[in-house]
This record gives sequence, C-alpha cells and structure tokens, in this order.
Amino acid sequence: MTQSVKAMRIVLSIRWLLFAAMMLTTPVKSPANIVLSVVIAPPPLPVYEQPFCPGEGYIWTPGYWAYGDYGFFWVPGTWVLVPEPGLLWTPGYWGWSDGFFIFHEGYWGPHAGFYGGIFYGFGYDGFGYEGGYWNRGVFFYNRSVNNVRNVTNVYNKTVVNNITVNNVSYNGGAGGVSARPTAAQETAVRERHIPPSSAQREHVQEASTNRKLYESANHGKPPIAATARPAEFRGHSVVAAKAAARTYMPATTRTVARPGSSNTASRPVAPLHPNDIPPTARPSFSNTGNAKLDKKYQRNQEKLQASQEQQRRKLQQKQEQDHQRLAQMRANDSRRQQLEQKHQQQTRQLEQKHTREQQSLQSRQQPATRNSPAAKERR
Repeated sequence: MTQSVKAMRIVLSIRWLLFAAMMLTTPVKSPANIVLSVVIAPPPLPVYEQPFCPGEGYIWTPGYWAYGDYGFFWVPGTWVLVPEPGLLWTPGYWGWSDGFFIFHEGYWGPHAGFYGGIFYGFGYDGFGYEGGYWNRGVFFYNRSVNNVRNVTNVYNKTVVNNITVNNVSYNGGAGGVSARPTAAQETAVRERHIPPSSAQREHVQEASTNRKLYESANHGKPPIAATARPAEFRGHSVVAAKAAARTYMPATTRTVARPGSSNTASRPVAPLHPNDIPPTARPSFSNTGNAKLDKKYQRNQEKLQASQEQQRRKLQQKQEQDHQRLAQMRANDSRRQQLEQKHQQQTRQLEQKHTREQQSLQSRQQPATRNSPAAKERR
C-alpha cells in the first residue's frame, strides 16, 4: 500500500469519526408533509449535469421527484458523505401498485439494490452502480460517469448503456419502466441497510419548502437540479436543469393510477389543485361592427376572467390551509391521500364550472354576432 493511500485512509477515518459524532449530537429531522403514495404519475427526470465532487468519501445521490403540499417537487441530486466506509447508495423510486404510485425510500448498504430500473445516470444505469467501488476503506471514482477533480483515487471504465434513455421516473403502470429485481438485487434487499442520513433528510426538507422546485412552477425544468452538498441551494456549486425531458407533459395530461384497474393505458387526469388548472383560453373579442357592443363583450369577458381567477385563488388558499392542519395533526399517509382525492374533486368541479361559464358567455354573444353588420356583409 502506497503512502498516499495510507494517508488517505487516515483522513477518511478522521472524517468518519467526526461525522459519527455529528450524527449523535444533531437531531434527525423527518421531512414534514411528504406524501409517499399518490394517484398521478411523477414527471420524467429533467436533463442536468453533475457538479464537481467536493472531496474524498462523497458518493453521488441522484435527484428525484417527491410529493409535498403543493404537488410534485424536485429533490436535487447531491454529493453525500457516506455514513461509513464500504457503503453504497440505492436511490429511492416510484413504483405503481394496486392503483397508486408508491415511493420506495433509498438506503445505504454494502451493495446497490433494486431502484425500479430507473436510469438516473451518473453511474446509476437502472441495474446497479457503476460510479465507483470500495477498496481497503477507500472509494475509487469512475471518471467516465463522475465529475471529479482534485481526487487521486480515480479510474476510467466506460459504462455501456443497453437501454433507451427516456427519463421515465417510475416503475410499472402505463408508460413506466418494466424492470424487475435481479437475483443479486434480491440478495441486496436482505443485507444490512442504513436509512438516509440527517443531512439527506434536511436536503429533502429544504427542497419541499422551495416553491421554485415544485413542478407547478418549473414545469419539469427545476432551477436547482443538483448541488455539491446537501441543502446548499445557493452559490456557484448549484446546477440548473438544462431542459425538461422531451417526454414531459403537465400534470393535467399525465397518467393516473386508478384502484381496481390494470392501468394499462394512459388516461387524462384531473388537476390536483387550483394552481394546476391551465389558464382558460380567452376567445378573440367579437367584431360585430358595433364598437359599443364589442366593448361591452370585452368588459364581460374580462369580468368573467377576473371572477374565475379570484375563485381559483380562494380555493387554493383553502386547500393549503387543509394541508397545514393535517401537518399539525401529524396525519398518516391514508389521511393525506383522502385529502388529495377530495382536493382533486373540488378542483375538477371548479374547472367544469368555469368551462360552463365560458361557454354560456360565448353563446350569449353569438346571436348578436351573427346579426351584426359585419356578418351580414360577409354573407
């Protein structure tokens, strides 16, 4: 063993001791208001680059979509200090089962286990981990898939990708990845596991409070796609997404899982919350040839638009208060799911009401439009 490797092991050992001491003295925060089962498919993974590794002993944990008070939000990929030498990270993933998309939390273990066959990139090809390996307590980084510098324990191994990368973020159901655990992954399930560290949980918590990371705000292209360290969402080490996935569709048109069905076909899904309702298409103002009448129709249209926007804001505020009450009650996932279904029904009813109002306004204008001087001249 070379002197540099020996010195590296000593440095890592000191880091592990400091990290362990910090874990004993730091309260572990459980991410609040995180829903683990939903009825709508998560968005596809965005396209982004990996920030530089901050130093020895850090392993990459890929970003993913979680679900919180305001819908899906992006948890940025980040480099995490390993809880102890010899461990690898198995990413969490969404899987469809019995009418719901259920989130399976990631964990640390001696081997990378099953993570839904999701192609997260950066060494996570859906079937294991090709980003590096442990040798005598030292982690060696594969430079072909990791963005590392100022790190001496590196190597290059080309990772052959035999699957089509479509950025799908869930397993099973319509449009989901159809992978199943391999024999090695099933063995890894029975090994000793360590849950996400306090730093990782803080990372998720911080992401859940950043409205810019919610799909409703970033439309599948989060402004903070990856970070060099957990919960560091500012500074030069923050990486924005290059683009949303080519297959991205808004929540209103994505697959919905329905209890009692095989979910073998894509179905449009009702918006979950008022903020998810797409803006009402404003029809072009009538040209009746009567300036006074045209102005009246324009005022009616603007008045209806303002009224509908006020109703959307009012319902959104009410639903947010519902979420806050559940959070204070520390409600379980079942209660949260019931509330989401109730909110979805309320939102759908509001959307239908607005559509009827728009159609009614247009029908009232049509007779006058047909009899207008301009229309008669065209005939």
